[in-house]
Amino acid sequence: MSPTTLQSMLLPTYPTPRVAFVEGDGVQLVDADGTRYLDFAAGIAVVSLGHRHPAPLAAAHAQLDRLWHASNLFATDPARVLATVLSERFAGAAEGCAVFRPGDGGFAGGASSPRAQAFFCNSGAEANEAALKYARKATGKRGVIALEQSFHGRTAGALSVTGQPSKRAGFEPLLDGVRFVAPNDVEGLRAAMSDEIGLVLLEPVLGEGGVIPLDAEFVAAAGELDALLAFDEVQTGVGRTGTFFAFEQLGIIPDLVTLAKGLANGLPIGCLLVADAAAGAFEPGDHGSTFGGNPVSCAAAIAVCETVDHALLAAVRANGERLRAGLVDLPHVVDVRGRGLLVGVELDVPAGPIVDAALDAGLVTLTSGANVLRLAPPLVVGELHVDQALTILREVM
Repeated sequence: MSPTTLQSMLLPTYPTPRVAFVEGDGVQLVDADGTRYLDFAAGIAVVSLGHRHPAPLAAAHAQLDRLWHASNLFATDPARVLATVLSERFAGAAEGCAVFRPGDGGFAGGASSPRAQAFFCNSGAEANEAALKYARKATGKRGVIALEQSFHGRTAGALSVTGQPSKRAGFEPLLDGVRFVAPNDVEGLRAAMSDEIGLVLLEPVLGEGGVIPLDAEFVAAAGELDALLAFDEVQTGVGRTGTFFAFEQLGIIPDLVTLAKGLANGLPIGCLLVADAAAGAFEPGDHGSTFGGNPVSCAAAIAVCETVDHALLAAVRANGERLRAGLVDLPHVVDVRGRGLLVGVELDVPAGPIVDAALDAGLVTLTSGANVLRLAPPLVVGELHVDQALTILREVM
């Protein structure tokens, strides 16, 4: 069959692809004709350490030789170790937060830093579904405050709290009780609160909705509300913004955190973390995932977490600054924003043609709305890669 015929065998849920990739190596992709591309999309912020990074590659291979699947009726070492690693990273992140919400305790009198329990699944949408169910079970309230322009997934519950009407259209009615407020609108946030709200769900940086970072003041106001606070870190987590969790830069400890995308460097995984202060709502039988905690994905994720160390995070911050500084003076640029290596470039022209032209010139990029170019390269990019991407963008813009 021709590539076109093979593509027609898939449900048309995505636009027809312009390129078929057959190989990846570090920050480069190779198409079926052998043409090489500089990857500044990373599979939509998924291949966080670059293609075929030796650490998760070796970990996944070793686990494949031992055990692929056992189900959650039995324990496996990779799931247990990954949960411990993420709990420790959560505790370390919490130590740097200046704001403790009611029930967090703090470190007075030698109290230990708060930790977290993990639920593993297969994707960011599933992790957010778990967060929605957990909040309802924990609070007994069905109401949710989410943000306009946000994106939390395409399953029914996650779509209900996604603040993009065009994505919800055609599938409504969805879950009720959801109130949307504009990002960084403190007064709107407070006005949306009611006795029916059990969860406030925020992306620290709105990834699909224009790459909009949240202000510390706005997040602090969210933390003052009498509801569970959840950070959707599916796109911002695991080092993408220059700290392991993006919430570290906002100075507040959430009750719930969702992770996915870059956690296993491309293998399917999702995770809900529940902080100690909010623990205890789920009981056996309340939730589950057949493939959740898959040993191979968890083994790769452990290797990713070990690789995302202080040195790599410092490089993410430095290269993110270099990238943003170089983008400011390009043609058609109205604004450059983001954190770390999640960067949005607001343009005075549609972003789609720029993405297409960059692809033709050997650079893979993304959009984030009609007029925002999104750049989310692997965290291992270097200065030369950043400069090469800037050169290509200058040529096509």
